[in-house]
Amino acid sequence: MSGFGGFLLRRALGAVITLFVVSVIVYVVFYATPGDVAQITCGPRCSPEQVHQVARQLNLDDPLHLRYWHFLQGLFIGQDFSTGTSVEHCTAPCLGQSYQSGRQVLDIIATKLPVSLSLVLGAMVVWLVLGVGTGVLSAWRRGRLSERVLTAVTLAGTATPVFVIGLVLMIVVCGELQLLPFPQYVNLTDDPEQWAWNLLLPWLSLALIEAAAFARLTRAAMLETLAEDHIRTFRAYGVGERAVVGRHALRGALAPVIALNANNVGSAVGGAVLTETLFGLPGIGQELVHAVKVVDLPVVVGMVLVIGFFVVLANAVADVLYAVADRRVVLA
Repeated sequence: MSGFGGFLLRRALGAVITLFVVSVIVYVVFYATPGDVAQITCGPRCSPEQVHQVARQLNLDDPLHLRYWHFLQGLFIGQDFSTGTSVEHCTAPCLGQSYQSGRQVLDIIATKLPVSLSLVLGAMVVWLVLGVGTGVLSAWRRGRLSERVLTAVTLAGTATPVFVIGLVLMIVVCGELQLLPFPQYVNLTDDPEQWAWNLLLPWLSLALIEAAAFARLTRAAMLETLAEDHIRTFRAYGVGERAVVGRHALRGALAPVIALNANNVGSAVGGAVLTETLFGLPGIGQELVHAVKVVDLPVVVGMVLVIGFFVVLANAVADVLYAVADRRVVLA
């Protein structure tokens, strides 16, 4: 237990260090590059007085390391944007203020993030069930007609863009068959049933492409695991084929699936722009694209930091699950 506890502590420390490096890179890219940072941050419609005020709030006259320190203070203990000084009563993290809308970046993210998490986490369940299930079945039925059909379907799914799948689903399911209404996002707390029904097509659109990748990876990992010595030993002792495949081979094949799922979940939080745009979901991805268009720099920075946080968190959790799923992993 102490070994596993030390492993968790090292992974948590590694995640914190990674987040610190991400914050440094984000700050250098957005606030320490050549050009009029105050003008870019404030926006093209700002007056010279407003630009001067933004420059003072960003502490642009200070050395770079002090400016970064003030940036961190704004993230963790808040910042009074009328004076540019740190305050302790602000809910951490503050993440700054949008000079385009006048809203706190944290408020914008708090409004958009539940939508993106609803989309990504629901789609994750779908792509894991479909992808892993299809991969296991393909490996189990290797060389048979069903395996060849499943392989062709997964290849087609990998090659099909998400907006094509979404349009086809809306035309067929909502238009022709009228089995579902056209999706319109409903908050989970308002009506859980309508929340799920309205997200069903977005989940499928995002998950089908990912499920194809998981199916191919699971099939390859299963075939490799089924060829190992301990699997032949189980079969020699008369263990049933279903138990060999479902209990022993699948566990050995889960490690690469966990690693791929961590990357997909972390990146999908900010990368599901096409799905959110196609179905009119007011999520992080759509808001990030809008912020880039209007050059709303504080919103862009805040959302990049949040997306980076979820990528690091997903990979840290994956490291732990990887060690639990595969006993051969050394807890170093």
